[in-house]
Amino acid sequence: MNLLEALNPDQREAVSCTEGPIIVLAGAGSGKTRVLTNRVAYLIKEKRVDPRNILAITFTNKAANEMKGRISSLIGRVARGMWIGTFHATCVKILRRDIGRLGLKRNFVIYDDDDRIRLISHCLKDLNYDTKKYAPRAIKNRISTAKNELLDADTFSSRATSYFDEVVAEVYRLFQQKMTENNALDFDDLIMVTVDLLNLFPDVSEFYRNEFKYILVDEYQDTNHAQYKLVSLLAEKHKNLCVVGDPDQSIYKFRGANIRNILEFELDYAEAKIIRLEQNYRSTQLILEASNYVIENNKGRKPKNLWTSNDRGDSIVHYQSENEHEEAAFVGSEIERLCKEEGRDCRDFAIFYRTNAQSRVLEDVFLRYGLPYKIVGGVRFYERQEIKDVLAYLRVISNPYDAVSMKRIINVPARGIGKTSISYIDKFANQQRISFYDALIRAEENLWLLSSAKEKIKRFLNMLEELIESKEGGIRFLVEKALDVTGYLGFWQEQKTFEAIGRVENIKEFTSAIMEFENSFPEKGLDGFLEHTALIADIDSYNEVVDSITLMTLHNAKGLEFPVVFIVGMEEGVFPHVRSMTEPEELEEERRLCYVGMTRAKKKLYLTSAWSRKLWGSTNYNMVSRFVKEIPDDLFGDAAEIEIESPSKNFGVFSLGDRVMHKTFGKGKVTSVKGENQVTVLFSEVGEKTLLLEYAPLEKVN
Repeated sequence: MNLLEALNPDQREAVSCTEGPIIVLAGAGSGKTRVLTNRVAYLIKEKRVDPRNILAITFTNKAANEMKGRISSLIGRVARGMWIGTFHATCVKILRRDIGRLGLKRNFVIYDDDDRIRLISHCLKDLNYDTKKYAPRAIKNRISTAKNELLDADTFSSRATSYFDEVVAEVYRLFQQKMTENNALDFDDLIMVTVDLLNLFPDVSEFYRNEFKYILVDEYQDTNHAQYKLVSLLAEKHKNLCVVGDPDQSIYKFRGANIRNILEFELDYAEAKIIRLEQNYRSTQLILEASNYVIENNKGRKPKNLWTSNDRGDSIVHYQSENEHEEAAFVGSEIERLCKEEGRDCRDFAIFYRTNAQSRVLEDVFLRYGLPYKIVGGVRFYERQEIKDVLAYLRVISNPYDAVSMKRIINVPARGIGKTSISYIDKFANQQRISFYDALIRAEENLWLLSSAKEKIKRFLNMLEELIESKEGGIRFLVEKALDVTGYLGFWQEQKTFEAIGRVENIKEFTSAIMEFENSFPEKGLDGFLEHTALIADIDSYNEVVDSITLMTLHNAKGLEFPVVFIVGMEEGVFPHVRSMTEPEELEEERRLCYVGMTRAKKKLYLTSAWSRKLWGSTNYNMVSRFVKEIPDDLFGDAAEIEIESPSKNFGVFSLGDRVMHKTFGKGKVTSVKGENQVTVLFSEVGEKTLLLEYAPLEKVN
């Protein structure tokens, strides 16, 4: 296969220029994934580079898996030796090998946001701070920002400019101490600790610099300072660094992304070659023109002339409604019309909004129309209570020093080790300066504990020891034994409520996930599975095959494309967001966010706004968004010709005890019927809901 033959001249240059630093400015829909995959294949096939000497960093697991698949299809199994993954996954692999240098064990656990907030809450209590006055989530965010800037607790403390920062510094210091005791890292640590490792141990950094002779980084415009530093350290020796990105699509400043990393790449690498990918293969000419008109109003960008040879396409539609309900009705009616008249599937449609709160009215309308939908960024499978409980058991089996997970499951199901006993164990651990786990082992020495509590702790530790000894039997065997020995599965089975039945079904689905993992990665054990679940992101769960409308925030839309896109809430104060109105840099990021949303559309683009909108508890009257006004009038069609149709009112007849299915809430049982239009249903997933059949059509099931 000729890896250059199907590429345009700019793409061909980006693939074949393999030596030295290169920045590829890849416009929206310009085929950057093809360039990245062909470049890797070209290095291996044409340049005879050992796959183990190539590191490719992506921003999502979804993108990494897509790249792996494409490269394998180009050059076969030989590509399996290279490193392809997210920043976090790459750092985990490095740390599993060398973190012992920093005094932690290789089987460290990875804490998610929920775990971090729990631990920060414990730290605040230990330091006698009121968690109502000092919100754990706010402190978590402040610590995260510090880590993204590679500031440890002492450095952060020295730079504190307010009393709140002084409190954060104190919590940060204790938080890190407890993280070390728990043999745990959070997501920000994964990168920060890897940078520390490379800086502190020259032999380690030399090993990886020799290992990674060629480095590729996707979405470089979204890197933060810690990620920038990591890449710089790894590329220092060979300087064969290829970064791909688009300053016009930098939208993650709130996560610490620094657009200067891509804008000033040439300052770091004076000899860098600049290649622009300006041909768009995704959108119609009209959509592209409208997007260009919007983004050209930004000053902090690298100019490029994005063009396409695609058809001119349909005009952009701007629909201005009376309120958010009429706006949502327009979206639902238009989707229904396009499905009927153009034969489109529900999966062809995406609705983007600036904030999650805007989805509620849309969901109400879709339920009314009977349109299937999914929300990307909602509660994930691995974040459900019962799944987090089982994962916590597994994490404790893997690493008993994980105090956050230990405290989550020590009394779940109830075994008589309640909050009072846990506080006494904490008190003893602090007094003796030992870990929570060691304090459990030494419970007999704890004068605060009653003898009955000590006996229960002993039984719990014996049970835990039995499970730890069962690790070698495989993950599925371990989970099944843990569910049995701990009594956790039986606890839910005995309750026999619809909610409990749903939780049991989720636990069984969890065992299916374990089977899939063991089949796909037979060489990886429990630690590998825990790492896999910890690194899953919201967008990785997106499945374009499912035939349902996609609802998501504009920030989640990055990297996706749809035939038809609606961007709702195009009003000043909503989008651009009210917080950005007085800050030029923030406003430019909002405009980039709009550009990202617009360029997801392949065939049709709708921009909707409302004269009045009730949002966040109050009604506001806002002007049409400046982003709409930045598009010339001649690119718009006439939305006034589109009529809003009402859905049919065929509600059906339901009786007490009927088993029903709801498109969003799942399976349930009718517990009350009022008139012809109102029923109460007990759903196994979400509990009891009272529904108006006009807005929430149900189906009877056997």
